[in-house]
Amino acid sequence: MQRKASAVWKGGLKDGKGVISSASGILNNTPYSFSTRFENVPGTNPEELIAAAHAACFSMALSAQLSGANLPPASIETAATLTMEKQEAGWTITAVHLDVVGRVPGADAATFQKFAEAAEKGCPVSKVLKADISMNAKLEG
Repeated sequence: MQRKASAVWKGGLKDGKGVISSASGILNNTPYSFSTRFENVPGTNPEELIAAAHAACFSMALSAQLSGANLPPASIETAATLTMEKQEAGWTITAVHLDVVGRVPGADAATFQKFAEAAEKGCPVSKVLKADISMNAKLEG
């Protein structure tokens, strides 16, 4: 299985602009720039897309873990906070924190935590990131 996306950048680092597209068409010449990436100007950036991918991947991995134990979730909400820091070698993604809230009929907090930890380790996006990944997982009634 392969997934494809592309980016086009025109101009210098600070004055240039780029667009991101995905083969599915969900991203179609979506703009990004230095200011959307490094100056908190509204708009997307590669790190935001990684955080979104991580949240989505983890949610599905946790659903698979729970469903495999006959505890299909009513919902799993995951927010990923990616931290990027300027280091000696340049900008580096140093951490991702996942905040997870699940509604899982029949599950207790310890069981939910166990499956959340297994999902974090098994999620393909977690595996590709070499950052310190932390998580808070909460079961709602």
